[in-house]
Amino acid sequence: MSAMNIPQSSMPRIIIIGGGFGGISLAKKLAKKDVQVVLLDKHNYHTFQPLLYQVSTGGLEPDSIAYPIRKVLQGYPNFYFRLAEVVRINPEKNTLETNIGEINYDYLVVATGSETNFFGNQSIETHSMAMKSIPQSLNLRSLILENFEQALLTDDLHERDSLMNFVIVGGGPTGVELAGALAEIKKGILPKDYPDLDTRRAQINLIQGGDRILPAMSEIASKKAERFLEKLGVNVWKNIRVEGYDGKYVKTNTDTSFEAATLVWAAGVKAVCIDGMDAKELLCRGNRLKVNRFHQVEGLENVFAIGDVSQMETEAFPNGHPMMAQPAMQQGESLGENLVRMIDEKPMKPFIYRDKGSMATIGRNKAVVDLKNFKFQGVFAWYVWMFVHLYFLIGFRNRVVVFINWVYNYIKFDREARLIIRPFKKQYQVVRKQPVE
Repeated sequence: MSAMNIPQSSMPRIIIIGGGFGGISLAKKLAKKDVQVVLLDKHNYHTFQPLLYQVSTGGLEPDSIAYPIRKVLQGYPNFYFRLAEVVRINPEKNTLETNIGEINYDYLVVATGSETNFFGNQSIETHSMAMKSIPQSLNLRSLILENFEQALLTDDLHERDSLMNFVIVGGGPTGVELAGALAEIKKGILPKDYPDLDTRRAQINLIQGGDRILPAMSEIASKKAERFLEKLGVNVWKNIRVEGYDGKYVKTNTDTSFEAATLVWAAGVKAVCIDGMDAKELLCRGNRLKVNRFHQVEGLENVFAIGDVSQMETEAFPNGHPMMAQPAMQQGESLGENLVRMIDEKPMKPFIYRDKGSMATIGRNKAVVDLKNFKFQGVFAWYVWMFVHLYFLIGFRNRVVVFINWVYNYIKFDREARLIIRPFKKQYQVVRKQPVE
């Protein structure tokens, strides 16, 4: 046996770092080929990230959007999963250093995905909430509920308002969907849960640095989404940049300031970069690895990158493909075919992205969908959004559980997962009377 108790084999060893959409898609493509596949991830589950905001707002339990990686590829020959965190890649030696040992590879695929980008702003990184993983979503869920419990206990009206005020920074799908979900909680659930608290004073503020929300979608989708949010009572602020946050006061580049105990940062992501691949000549904006049309990392013949961590510059996508699930899944499938072709010494096929459209939901009966030749909003868009998300969820049980939850929430105007399972405690104490300078 070699490192990590993985047997040596005459078959080529392909190591995939990351069990996200790209990594799982690639592993499935290679499952029955004559190769040894080793998948490494620091979690033993795959996360369906588009529905994280529903975990944060009590609409779904976390286990309904997570799926065991081992189960995804159960029964596939020559497949090995190891729970590991990769510390360093040594491309000159074809080895990886991990927290459970070192391992060699014939071909390496980096599919590490992305993480929240705070753009170097330390105060925001320290005091705000991110929502890129299940633990982060559970922390946010606990904090939201704890804030209302705390608001009940204080006699200070100023502090009570601060505890019931939410600032979401970033007007992309994550920010828009979270704002819509919070607005629905304020409208339908809080008055019943907290009859002795004036929950009408709760404020949901969505701040966007540009001149429209959902900037990656069509203008009609942006306008309609904004109208939906305003109808739900969300305050939409455009052309405002958040510059600092001390846990209570939100500093912006304008005269507008906010006082809120919770700030959710959804204003950007960056690729998760691993030591050994962090040379300047390999990286693009946002830590993404430069790859060619066959997903090969620039200058490295047997190292590939797919999904959010890769940047393939084409005529249609000069800044790389969108950091979303669809491109990652298509790249995983394409690379699976190309790796087999490469091993068989056949020419590889360049990757062509088929844009299947984009969508966002703003709440009950409200969504916007942009397809290539067809754009629509409202109830039908909402049904399409639900169908697409159910279809791409991994696992029959998860689909059934999510569908039943959605039906129940729709009929009862309720979100039963509003539980503080593990209380979230901020790691700092803020005692300030004045806003940040």
